[in-house]
Amino acid sequence: MSNKLVLVLNCGSSSLKFAVIDAQTGDDQISGLAECFGLEDSRIKWKINGAKHEAALGAFTAHREAVEFIVNKILAGQPELAAQIQAVGHRIVHGGEKFTRSMIIDDNVIKGIEDCASLAPLHNPAHLIGIRAAMASFPKLPQIAVFDTAFHQSMPERAYIYALPYKLYREHGIRRYGMHGTSHLFVSREAAKLLNKPLAETNVICAHLGNGASVTAVKGGKSVDTSMGLTPLEGLVMGTRCGDIDPSIIYHLVHQLDYTLEEVNNLMNKQSGLLGISELTNDCRGIEEGYADGHKGATLALDIFCYRLAKYIASYTVPLGRLDAVVFTGGIGENSDLIREKVLNLLEIFNFHVDPERNQAARFGKKGIITQENSTVAMVVPTNEEWVIAEDAIKLITKA
Repeated sequence: MSNKLVLVLNCGSSSLKFAVIDAQTGDDQISGLAECFGLEDSRIKWKINGAKHEAALGAFTAHREAVEFIVNKILAGQPELAAQIQAVGHRIVHGGEKFTRSMIIDDNVIKGIEDCASLAPLHNPAHLIGIRAAMASFPKLPQIAVFDTAFHQSMPERAYIYALPYKLYREHGIRRYGMHGTSHLFVSREAAKLLNKPLAETNVICAHLGNGASVTAVKGGKSVDTSMGLTPLEGLVMGTRCGDIDPSIIYHLVHQLDYTLEEVNNLMNKQSGLLGISELTNDCRGIEEGYADGHKGATLALDIFCYRLAKYIASYTVPLGRLDAVVFTGGIGENSDLIREKVLNLLEIFNFHVDPERNQAARFGKKGIITQENSTVAMVVPTNEEWVIAEDAIKLITKA
């Protein structure tokens, strides 16, 4: 039994993803998801050593009750494993400029996460609930905060400053922060291994594609530009988020079409993207099925998604100067050979040539290069944010 086990918690607004990870190997001993908090069909699903389990949680379940279930029902049934847990690691979406690395949680860290809540209103408050629930359930274990934004703090000013009055940054911190940093860190590190190059000499563009999606230019292991901004709304077309738009559209919706600001915010975050364009679904699998069936909205949504992504990838060759590989990750990036092929075909000017067999083989958790021998390299690397969180947790408590 490893003595480097970490319980990793990732609290969403109405869900909690969890895992017990071996920080040394990245293997998960337990993994699961509690979801639909506050609804009648609130449930928790988990896997132990490959065996799947499921239980109803009840309509009044929230993060604290879910953590208590994990402790009292799941871990209680695995006492030997539970006794080996050394720390609890928390994924935190937004750390602003205050947090440039992972931190052992104390009152000051909690205050900092609270101060950044306005920048990630759907995420940071949920993280805080999860932290307090974990502290109550594991009072003797160190709690570690790992920030999505920390990896992007290496960006130069020219990449993160908006062309707004500078005092808005100076006085209110309005700038590009970026998200998915833990994922971009992991996959860029793994890409260097696949390329057989030192990380410090590796330049890659990482595309984390899921319901939320972002692209990051990683130069020598450091983020130098990224597509998400002050909030996760900027950048690519996503499942329900619009990504980049003309800011005056907001003014037009409010003053010409009588939308309230709350309605505009809801429209851009929850009704746009693949869902809004296709008028069908935000799930990429459904979009691809619609595309195969000739559904006009699904076809347009897929085309726009791939076109916008290809443009971003092309533009991120500018801060890199030299491109060693494009790396696809996330639920869509890891599994959609169709989207990868369409994007790389749009990037033919950079000498990308897809190998159909390799591309189809690199799905469902399998990594590998998906381009031909004479091509600029594109690859798939399954992300493992939980492993990064576990690693950071063990490093921090070892130093402490």
